[in-house]
Amino acid sequence: MTATPRAALIAAVAAMAAVVVASNILVLHPVQGTFGGINLADMLTYGAFTYPFAFLVTDVVNRTFGPAMARRVALCGFAIAVVMSLYLATPRIALASGSAFLLAQMFDVSMFNRLRHGRWWRAPLISSFAASLLDTVIFFTLAFSVILPFGLDAFATESAPLLGLAGAPDVPRWISWALADFTVKLTVAAFALGPYRALTARTSRA
Repeated sequence: MTATPRAALIAAVAAMAAVVVASNILVLHPVQGTFGGINLADMLTYGAFTYPFAFLVTDVVNRTFGPAMARRVALCGFAIAVVMSLYLATPRIALASGSAFLLAQMFDVSMFNRLRHGRWWRAPLISSFAASLLDTVIFFTLAFSVILPFGLDAFATESAPLLGLAGAPDVPRWISWALADFTVKLTVAAFALGPYRALTARTSRA
């Protein structure tokens, strides 16, 4: 491997770890304020806006260096992020994030590779959408539901109107967070097509 690919892969691992650690910290902080009468704290956490960029990193590496290297970057980023999250977030968040991250990233790599020979936007968009769904279900279930008996977040498990909507049925806040988080992930994944195209334009034309 030449110096340039090595440097690019080190940068990818660092970016992956930074995105995941930042997201694990930010998911503990609900968005404050109201919008259209909706209490945003019942609907969103700041982590929803950062985590989708982990899929951008994976897809760029996959397109540029292939699926084997994308898996290696995901595994390295996973290991670093879990260790750091144990200290900077909470053990339960680290466990949930690590489990969701590893499964979703491996799924993303496999699906991207199956679709990589189609139109340039097809593989990153579809693989990110599908992997985001898997990630959301695993992470929020393990992080905040009563499926695990330890480290429950009282605010997350309190009941509030679904998505903060007046008249909606009361559900634990984490369910609204999961639904809103998935919606944001889809939006960010679509937005990330621009950076993805810019970063992989030469490879995509090859």
